[in-house]
Amino acid sequence: MTQHLTDALALLTVLGLAAQWLGWRLQIPAIVLLSLGGLLIGPILGLFRPSEALGEAYQPLINLAVAAILFEGGLSLHLAELKQSAAVVNRLVTLNVALGLALTAVAAHWIAGLSWPVAVIFAAILIVTGPTVILPLLRQARLKRRPAAYLKWEGIVNDPIGAVLVVVLFDYFAGVGSGNSPAPLDETLLHTALGVLSALALGGIGGWLLGRTFLAGQVPEYLKGPIALAAAIGVYSLANLVLHEAGLIAATVLGIVLGNMNLPSIGEIRRFKEYIAILLVSGVFILLTADLDPDIMSAMDWRSAALVAVVIFLVRPVSVWIATIGAGMSWQERVLVGWIAPRGVVAAAVAGVFGPALAEQGFPGAEQLLPLVFTLILLTVALHGLSLGWLARRLDLSAQRRGGLIIAGATAWSTGLAKALHERQIPVIVADNAWHRLRNARLAGVPVFFGELLSEHAEHALELGAFRSLLALTNNDAYNALVCAHFAPELGRQRVYQLASGDRAEARRPAPGVRGRTAFSADVQYEDLQRHWYQGWGFHGSRITESFDLDAFRKALPKDAIPLLIIDEHGEVSVLEHAKPLKALAGQRVLWFGCKSACETDETAPEPAVSLETNQAER
Repeated sequence: MTQHLTDALALLTVLGLAAQWLGWRLQIPAIVLLSLGGLLIGPILGLFRPSEALGEAYQPLINLAVAAILFEGGLSLHLAELKQSAAVVNRLVTLNVALGLALTAVAAHWIAGLSWPVAVIFAAILIVTGPTVILPLLRQARLKRRPAAYLKWEGIVNDPIGAVLVVVLFDYFAGVGSGNSPAPLDETLLHTALGVLSALALGGIGGWLLGRTFLAGQVPEYLKGPIALAAAIGVYSLANLVLHEAGLIAATVLGIVLGNMNLPSIGEIRRFKEYIAILLVSGVFILLTADLDPDIMSAMDWRSAALVAVVIFLVRPVSVWIATIGAGMSWQERVLVGWIAPRGVVAAAVAGVFGPALAEQGFPGAEQLLPLVFTLILLTVALHGLSLGWLARRLDLSAQRRGGLIIAGATAWSTGLAKALHERQIPVIVADNAWHRLRNARLAGVPVFFGELLSEHAEHALELGAFRSLLALTNNDAYNALVCAHFAPELGRQRVYQLASGDRAEARRPAPGVRGRTAFSADVQYEDLQRHWYQGWGFHGSRITESFDLDAFRKALPKDAIPLLIIDEHGEVSVLEHAKPLKALAGQRVLWFGCKSACETDETAPEPAVSLETNQAER
């Protein structure tokens, strides 16, 4: 048994992370690949049956994983996001839930022939638009801030609501020991209220106490992430003692409270939780799809297929459209939110518990609950996962091209670089915390960010999805390193750059492990760029063609000129890095900084306008 459990966990880890990497590489949702991988090793090839391999540990592992995933989702919910989206989120978690519940229950009863109790519980399960699916999809699709906030908040808040509602409805319709006679309504409501209030108190008070403990320095840095995870699992288990599935509320609330206490180390805690969540989401999806029984899925008939189609293509769009009337959403946002509603781990776990329980109680149609829910999960994961990015681009709701550049520090030279990129229609933004230093960029129409790049405000104000790289160009080498370290988790450490430290003493330079990549060349320093700018150097672009290749470009490049960036056919910018050879393909452009004609040698030469000259190959 021990060896089987070890082999199973090893298989889940390797296969899950392989699917995550392949999804990143192919730019398709990893959730789709995880589902396909689970189906392949489970129902199709019969290599792995999780419930048999894991035994009694199967369901508890899934439950704890879901609690940890919801806690991680709660950590990512910023209350500041609600300033612009509170009205919409409120409609999505109240009116939309009520409409969806009613419409789905009616459709399940009249189309699929489910009894009313089974139809209502089926509808309650589908309230859940799980964060286990929506968060990875949002990470990959990179929507604009508002629609991303709507979907994220709806998924995380509705998850525990749907699970608890299923428990309440089951208790009402079945009732322990009461046969098929409904339990007294007042007892059911009292039990539910007690469970929900207990979960809110455990999550809220537990999160506040944990945050205060962190702020007081009572926990070392290396233990904060693990202790936060243990706290989430603890409040989940305690809340479940009062009301089954209320632990999901407690874990979510704990994450929300902790994530909004402005803890100095919250970034590290979130990063730790993201790593754990990736492992858990990967493993849980493979577990659930690999454990599907082909015999159960064969219970689907044409009426079941019609119900699935109605839920996906009619119920969700109609309920969202009605619920958001007058909420301030654009029609594009309503179309996107009305289409995207993937179901995930919580829906599967709840259906796996209450489907058999309803069948044991003898409710007509209960045997159809599991195949209906799992069919909806697989279809919504595939349809919504593969269509989210495409639909967002068609509706102009995706962050613009992910190819631009964030420039930290508004100097004469960096502003000139931003102008050159802006004229070439490359997404660029100049960030500085001094308004007067942004003046030239603003007058040239270049987008600017006035404020501290390291602040929480910058996280909400910057559309990071539009940018591929960051270039820190202030005159403070240590600050540049700090900015690069801050944005490395979001953009990738290989895409954050700063200028060379030069010949500073080692004690005055940031350690190589904390600074960004060295841009351009080790010989190019801040003072050199500023001096050359005032001497009359400018920014120029050269297009590489079959007849004007890299060798020809190097020969034509003026003496001492500095190649800076490569711009591909799609407008994506790649910063040239020290000690890496210049590589540009035909059709790409090289942006370089140099002097084409006689330039001043006096450092007091007047500041020139940015050069927009191009060689004949570029034209």
